[in-house]
Amino acid sequence: MATTAVKKTTTKSWRVVDIVVAALIAIAGGVIFWAWSQGAAAVSAPMNAVYPPLTGLIAGGWMIPAVLGMLIIRKPGAALFCETVAATGELLMGSQYGASVLFSGFVQGLGAEIIFAIFVYRKFNLPVALLAGAGAGLFCGLNDSFAPWGWNIAYSGGDKLAYIIFTAISGAIIAGALSWIATRGLAKTGVLSSFASRKAATEPVFS
Repeated sequence: MATTAVKKTTTKSWRVVDIVVAALIAIAGGVIFWAWSQGAAAVSAPMNAVYPPLTGLIAGGWMIPAVLGMLIIRKPGAALFCETVAATGELLMGSQYGASVLFSGFVQGLGAEIIFAIFVYRKFNLPVALLAGAGAGLFCGLNDSFAPWGWNIAYSGGDKLAYIIFTAISGAIIAGALSWIATRGLAKTGVLSSFASRKAATEPVFS
């Protein structure tokens, strides 16, 4: 039993390679955040003209580091770390949203982290990835709708609810599904050989 306990502790402990790769994912995520913000500014204009809450459908791009980081590293705190550091990178590159991106990154990472924690960091299949993305999207929608700096805080109650639903859907599809697909693709190349996700390409999709 002592051996088993040591093995579990070691498995959940962060190694240097975990920190380095998490940082790389976060840095890449910061670049994605910045680029996504630039593109979102253009795409959101026609959406606003049709129905403003629809802009929630493009929010998932800001949540990719949280889900991708956890699917690769598979250690407690990975989603929160990658998302928060990515948000910091976006801020340093000059975010149009200012310092509020730091809190946004934190809560989005927390939304994904909670889902993986519910499954005790043992399940990383497609359904869990989708739920993690949706969790990040849910927290994103709540932050945007109710935080003092939320950009859509003036929405009516119905519009806020619609926006939150759209961000959850976007998070599930863009951050959840795409990150899961990307992890399986990376595993096939062998670059994840140092991680528990090295067999991601052959893991069951639903179990």
